[in-house]
Amino acid sequence: MNLSRFLDAQAPVYADALAELRVGRKYTHWIWFILPQLRGLGHSYDATYYGLENAAEATAYLAHPILGSRLRECVTAILSHKDKTAHMILGAPDDLKFRSCLTLFRAVSAQNDSLWQDALDQFYAGQPDDATLRLLNPSA
Repeated sequence: MNLSRFLDAQAPVYADALAELRVGRKYTHWIWFILPQLRGLGHSYDATYYGLENAAEATAYLAHPILGSRLRECVTAILSHKDKTAHMILGAPDDLKFRSCLTLFRAVSAQNDSLWQDALDQFYAGQPDDATLRLLNPSA
């Protein structure tokens, strides 16, 4: 799978994006390629281009030595803000995209990898994104 679109997009902005998350307020535009969700959840060019095709591509993203590490680093930075909501940190509608991202990577992660559920618990009362679950398992 070719994940170079993410590496190319992240190269000039990743350090700034992480700095925003560490201080607890996103104010520039990078959500699609740093905290990705499944293709089909959004209809903009960026949502389609950077949307992950399926569980296999999400698994490859998470396993990628740079992309997976950066994703974990960003989620960990967001989790550090115990006194803020996802909406306060990310704004709208990016707080919804974050929930979709967490739901996706929880679904493709090892069972003992609690990072994704920890963030769902902290920011969304433990509730995953139903639309992401439907796309992952359309026959359910």
